[in-house]
Amino acid sequence: MTRPAQRERQELADLFLQVGPDAPTLCEGWRTADLAAHLVVRERRPDAALGLVVPPLAGHLERVQGQVRDRHLWADLVRTLRAGPPFPLRLAVIDEPMNAAEYFTHHEDVRRAQPQWEARELGPDLEAALWSRLKLMARLLGRSSPVGLVLEAPGRGRVTVKAASPSVTVVGPPSELVLVASGRQGAAQAEWHGDPAAVEQVKGAAFGL
Repeated sequence: MTRPAQRERQELADLFLQVGPDAPTLCEGWRTADLAAHLVVRERRPDAALGLVVPPLAGHLERVQGQVRDRHLWADLVRTLRAGPPFPLRLAVIDEPMNAAEYFTHHEDVRRAQPQWEARELGPDLEAALWSRLKLMARLLGRSSPVGLVLEAPGRGRVTVKAASPSVTVVGPPSELVLVASGRQGAAQAEWHGDPAAVEQVKGAAFGL
């Protein structure tokens, strides 16, 4: 049985080939070719990937992603993505915490940007992996919340992203809460509880790294 990160990677690669390089995504300003290049650079160009967390290097990251996108045939780019990161990053102890949520989120970025998309049934191993990651990253991802924010996964627990008043509670499976915390509030299928004005503030906040 494949691990969640591996499964999401392979299914995203299949979807990339199905929709092509110019399909829309939920990542503002990015088509599928941009997203695929981002994922390849993230794993194979550490000099550029630093731009994800070091603002002065963001320009270098953008240039390298553009080069990777434009200098590779689409099938070759997807093949590189499908092959996974180089050793030792492909080891499960690194790959799962690093990539399960990343590939799930970007898989949904492509799926939910397509017309007439449908929710899919996720395995319990993926939901468990996403909940573990969310508990570690929620406070960082949601640090810009303008009001108090709690993420609740029934049967699993709650994560207080920000303790403040007024407060909004978002209820759903870990997969949908990951989308909320990563800035895909409008695409997430979750329940929102709290003062309506506060809920709208949270839905419009810029979450993510």
